[in-house]
Amino acid sequence: MKKIIILLALLLIGNFSTAAEPIEINFDDGIYHIILHGEKIKKKIRFISSEALITNKEMHQNTKAILTINAGFFDPKNQKTISYITNDYVTLEDPRFNESLMNNPELRRNLDKILNRTEFRILECNDEGTKFRYEIAPHNNPTTFGCVVRTAAQGGPSILPDLRLEEEFFIVKKNGEVVRESSSVLQKTSRTIVGLKNGELHILIITDEHPMDLYEVRDLCKNLGFDRAMAFDGGSSTSMNYKDEIEVISTKGDGGGRSLKSFMQILK
Repeated sequence: MKKIIILLALLLIGNFSTAAEPIEINFDDGIYHIILHGEKIKKKIRFISSEALITNKEMHQNTKAILTINAGFFDPKNQKTISYITNDYVTLEDPRFNESLMNNPELRRNLDKILNRTEFRILECNDEGTKFRYEIAPHNNPTTFGCVVRTAAQGGPSILPDLRLEEEFFIVKKNGEVVRESSSVLQKTSRTIVGLKNGELHILIITDEHPMDLYEVRDLCKNLGFDRAMAFDGGSSTSMNYKDEIEVISTKGDGGGRSLKSFMQILK
């Protein structure tokens, strides 16, 4: 087993003390398992979008981030979002402005499910001073009293506590048989997953070396002891860049990485 542990330390000039911001990265059997420890790193996480589609590597290099992964769903034809993206308390991307989504009769009949897909949020809460919290919940779920959404990205489906494939319109069943599937949720493919455990954020980058369907992902998240988990876009969108040391792209693309709409980043 290959294990990489990276400790990011900020030197406080004048008193020679350090404040550690640890990112732990483990790699085993084709899966990167990233754990973000501590409270201070929550302030460094953001979700961003690009007006024109851009690769994960390009966004990572342009912003000089520590870590960049792919986030929400999008329409590659019109380059518009299918997922809500929020940053600095402002909605950056709203799927209701995607005419391909809004003008499709079948999708319109299921907009309540699509627009309420699960999202990962970082909340700013003012109980006993300003604190930041992770949360995984359906988009329409209200935040905890006294908290506001600082940054968030919608993806889906929810994996834990329940795998919500039908509820979030990733599959449609008729007489017990699947008649419609989107985002390859039942296929073995690469995945980008976020989960919560004991108040810490976990990221799984499931590479082409160990492709999984979402039932297998659910079992993996249970075995890892996650309290909650959800998927971001996956398949050929699965991407990760850490500093200039680690890069993950799907080999199903052209080798340069798929151009994407939205990203999760950890800033310096």
